[in-house]
Amino acid sequence: MPELRLEGVSKYYKVDRRKRMAVQDIDLTIEQGEFVFLNGSSGAGKSTILRLLGGDLTPDKGAAYLDNVNMNRYFGPFRYRLRRTFGYVWQDTRLIRKRTIYDNLYLAAQSGGLRSASDAAVEKALSLVGMLDVQKNYPGELSIGQVRRVELARALVCSPPILLIDELTANLDDDSIWDLMQLFHVLNQHGTTIIMATHASRYVNIMRRRVITLVDGRLAGDVRNGRYAQTKTKKITFQKKRGKIKR
Repeated sequence: MPELRLEGVSKYYKVDRRKRMAVQDIDLTIEQGEFVFLNGSSGAGKSTILRLLGGDLTPDKGAAYLDNVNMNRYFGPFRYRLRRTFGYVWQDTRLIRKRTIYDNLYLAAQSGGLRSASDAAVEKALSLVGMLDVQKNYPGELSIGQVRRVELARALVCSPPILLIDELTANLDDDSIWDLMQLFHVLNQHGTTIIMATHASRYVNIMRRRVITLVDGRLAGDVRNGRYAQTKTKKITFQKKRGKIKR
């Protein structure tokens, strides 16, 4: 299982011909099997951190590592390992509107190298998120909440060791959010690393996992067993807990 690390990472974007800081001087290590919440207001840098951790963005300063290998060195055929390592759920939908839900997931399974096992993988992923009955539908026929669940299924279709999740809970009701949190808990107990940007403070407080808080692109808090937007940094040895979550 892989470890992720950012060392002295900064990222800038050009806005009106000027550089705008997205994140600055970030040092962060996420060990295999952790469950991490990223908190912070809109524009704090949560999405940028996720994209840097997943190799989707290249730092302007510093370096991002996967198992002690600089991800800038993953090029050409080596990018295939990144595709198999990460399951992504971004804020903007990546579903192909002119393809059915089944086709969208099947293509993701094929690009992930599953080949002959793609059919079974699609059904399993849709079952996990409670969307098995929409295989023949098109994205435009689903509600926003259903689309978000399908995007999670697509992220899960190749059983990646790391899930990167960006504001998945934004358009879901409380029951749906709780069901997904239970699913994430089970996946994490089986070794999947989960890194999730969310504003769902109630559920962050219930889960009591590692909470990383960003303020204006800087790391403001990193708390084990933390609460939403908790900024006091504590150094606590991480121990995985087993068993079911009690609501």
